[in-house]
Amino acid sequence: MSIYDQEPITLDGLETYPLASRPSKVTVRDFARPLDDESARRMLTFFESLPRILAADSLRAVAAAIIEARERQRAIIWGIGGHVIKTGLAPLLIDLMRRGLVTAIATNGSGIIHDFEIAIAGWTSEDVDSALGSGEFGMADETGRLINQAIRRGLDESCGVGEAVGRLLVESRPPYGQFSYLHEAYRQRIPVTAHLTIGADIVHLHREVDGAALGEASHRDFRLFTSLVRQLDDGGVYLNVGSAVTMPEIFLKAVTVVRNLGYRLRDFTTVNFDFIQHYRPQTNVVRRPVANGAGKGYSITGHHELTVPLLAALLIAGEPS
Repeated sequence: MSIYDQEPITLDGLETYPLASRPSKVTVRDFARPLDDESARRMLTFFESLPRILAADSLRAVAAAIIEARERQRAIIWGIGGHVIKTGLAPLLIDLMRRGLVTAIATNGSGIIHDFEIAIAGWTSEDVDSALGSGEFGMADETGRLINQAIRRGLDESCGVGEAVGRLLVESRPPYGQFSYLHEAYRQRIPVTAHLTIGADIVHLHREVDGAALGEASHRDFRLFTSLVRQLDDGGVYLNVGSAVTMPEIFLKAVTVVRNLGYRLRDFTTVNFDFIQHYRPQTNVVRRPVANGAGKGYSITGHHELTVPLLAALLIAGEPS
């Protein structure tokens, strides 16, 4: 029995509202559009004009490593934060999945939430400043109710968070499913793992939340992610895109588990894409995992809505004819 006088608050009385009634700042109308092969090849002149120095050369090296990993059937794992979805880049991820340039995706809770809302409503990213004062922030009914239901159901069928929400979207045939990386990844059997920080995501505020289910499903995804990281050995690529804390920490722990269990994990590439180079991505992604000759790490600094389309164009343009 707890020795504390204070009791945890109950969530039973929380009031929600329909997602369709919420103003949102990001809509599918503003999303990026993938380049076709011919358009990407026309950009080769631009890429060839760039200096072979620093970031421009790093971008070329990262693209070359990804293309080689695909040719050699090695893992190409994209670790993404929710900002990648909020900047309209899901269509590019989906296109790269179809081209064999994404073999797995790992994300945090916001990466699941924003993609889910895009799939079912065509928009996401509420105005926190205007909603917080009234206590309405994060209280969209469908977001909290359906994601929590999917997680509980998924556990009964040995699924983690990413697979469970992807399956829900495919089964429900949402009107904007073509813009959802979760929807497409499930269709293609591409693993998606979600790594939750309980209390940090809006779906943890809802009446339907089951803390034990969140923890068990997220831990299952961590173990699946660790199995995927094992496949980076000898030519794989890990990209950290827009996650300053969660995914760098998760990646570092997965690396140590793989090596502790006696598996070889060397000769792979890591890269961090972000508009500020933070301590954890630099240390836990770019430097430590590939130290002592275990591989090569790169840092690409810039806005995701610019750098990721540039990488995607270079990958498409660099594909063998």
